[in-house]
Amino acid sequence: MRKLTVRAAVTFCAAVSLATVMGTAGAAPMTSPRSAHTLAQESTQPPVSPQPVIVDCFWHPRVKPGAFVLACGDGNSRLASLRWSRWDARSAVATGVNAVNDCKPYCAAGTFRTYPVTVRLDRPRTWKKNPRLAQYSRLTLTYTDTKPAGYGRTTTYPLWN
Repeated sequence: MRKLTVRAAVTFCAAVSLATVMGTAGAAPMTSPRSAHTLAQESTQPPVSPQPVIVDCFWHPRVKPGAFVLACGDGNSRLASLRWSRWDARSAVATGVNAVNDCKPYCAAGTFRTYPVTVRLDRPRTWKKNPRLAQYSRLTLTYTDTKPAGYGRTTTYPLWN
């Protein structure tokens, strides 16, 4: 008899929990759909930001950052000591260093070596995460002295959106 009572109590609690969740979802207010006219107006409005941003590894928009991680997964390539001489609606230019892990004998035990670079950001596009902001979508590094092994004098990266 006791097993039947416990089973009934558990079943009852599960049913009440399910009814509560379903009732809460059903009680949510409906939003009115936006008209095609409203959507067309929103898509043609220019971004609110007066200048494009660069989006970091944590999806934060930045303007003229002093540092920027290129290798979000492992941090083995990053820009530092950035000094911006230009940042406008079409492009941005800075000088700084690219700190690159040589991964010798392996990345966890590697050494970061710095290489002087000129950084250029361009191709501003609407940022998918926040359409009211434009973001630079391409980054070009030009090594002005030595460069990491296997890198070209100029390296171009698409930036994430």
